[in-house]
Amino acid sequence: MGCTLCPVKCGAEREQRAGRCGVKGMTVAKYYLHPYEEPPICHTNGAGAVFFGGCSLRCVFCQNFEVSRAARGKAVSAEDLAEIFQTLEAQGADCIDLVTPDHVSNLIAEALKKYRPKVPVVYNSGGYCTVEALEEIAPFIDVWMPDLKFCDPALASRYTGRGDYFEYAARAITYMAKMPPVWEGGKLLRGLLVRHLVMPACSYDSLSVLGFLAKTVPLDTPLSIMRQYTPMGDIAGFPELGRRVTAREYRRVTDYALSLGFTNVFTQGKESAEAAFVPDWDF
Repeated sequence: MGCTLCPVKCGAEREQRAGRCGVKGMTVAKYYLHPYEEPPICHTNGAGAVFFGGCSLRCVFCQNFEVSRAARGKAVSAEDLAEIFQTLEAQGADCIDLVTPDHVSNLIAEALKKYRPKVPVVYNSGGYCTVEALEEIAPFIDVWMPDLKFCDPALASRYTGRGDYFEYAARAITYMAKMPPVWEGGKLLRGLLVRHLVMPACSYDSLSVLGFLAKTVPLDTPLSIMRQYTPMGDIAGFPELGRRVTAREYRRVTDYALSLGFTNVFTQGKESAEAAFVPDWDF
């Protein structure tokens, strides 16, 4: 049976050829202790981030462009991935942070059957995923950490290539919100943390994103409103993306989140919008 893991359902026999995600099997572009994830998962020593190659989305502004387009990455087996988890744990990782896992979630599940980390396992997703695939990997996941990028189908189509992005992301986040939170001090052991990247000239849609979340998740859900948009990727044909987010745009979004009653909001300073925060792909 061909691959139907993500909403694209391209049907590729991924043991033989790459799917629409750009990879066959599973690749990893980098793994290390990542100090710049949200505080509830970075906590003390950093998140044990594993960056998977390929992606079902085609975000023109992707900060990990080489990785999402499968231009970087080393083929790994489930056994290899289980060893990576153990290495990161031994280095003191506060969690295992699975970055862009949706198109390889079945193989990640195989690795987690071979070795279950003693620290929380974080599903760091772009949000474009099916509930059916989430149900399969859910027994191995402690923290859901999806993006909710866009509500507007026109924006989603223009910038991600997927006009049905919100349709799937909304269902996914509704499903993820069923997991009750468990905290230990400032560390999230189980539950949901939602991220949203504020984009240039798109703050009106950010308000729609927040409005949906206010109706869908508890208002004490950790909410990360990111200001880290940096002009990079493949944006030559998108002149409106050639600048960073203004202070007014960002403040409009954060103020609205607080007005809706969100009580656990993480924000970023303008210094976060620097290419220096993008990892070097050296694996």
